[in-house]
Formats: sequence, C-alpha cells, structure tokens
Amino acid sequence: MTDIIISLLTGAVGGNLAGALLKKFSLGTLWNSVVGILGGGLGGQLLGMAGLDLGGLVGSLAGGATGGGALMAIVGLIKNAMNK
Repeated sequence: MTDIIISLLTGAVGGNLAGALLKKFSLGTLWNSVVGILGGGLGGQLLGMAGLDLGGLVGSLAGGATGGGALMAIVGLIKNAMNK
C-alpha cells in the first residue's frame, strides 16, 4: 500500500517537474498534478509487472516520477496538437 501512495505522490511531482521543464506542454499546476498522479500509478504498476526490482522505495520513486512526467508530456502534446 505504501508503494502505491509513493508512486502516486512522485507521479504528481514528476508531472509538475515535466510541466516546468516542458513549458510548451504544461497543463497548469492542477492538471499537471492530476495527470502525473495517473501516470505515477501506471508507471509504478508497469515497473512492478515488468519484474524490475529496484528495491521497494526506489522502484516506487522511479516508476512514479517517470510515469507521471511521461504521461503529462504525452497529454500536453495531444492537447497542443488538437489546438492547431
């Protein structure tokens, strides 16, 4: 249960970090967080399903932040493409 919470929280951080670095794709703080949370949950689960054992806490941090940032960038890219 703790791993899931860590993945979700680091997903929010990853989403906001990606939004800060990729201002063109940023959705705003709230939506960067929401999409980051979703991506963090997915990233944490996919990392666990892939059998990559980086250690409980480190794996949750890595999967959450990476998944959150990646999903935020993808959604931002789609949003920008739809606005053109």
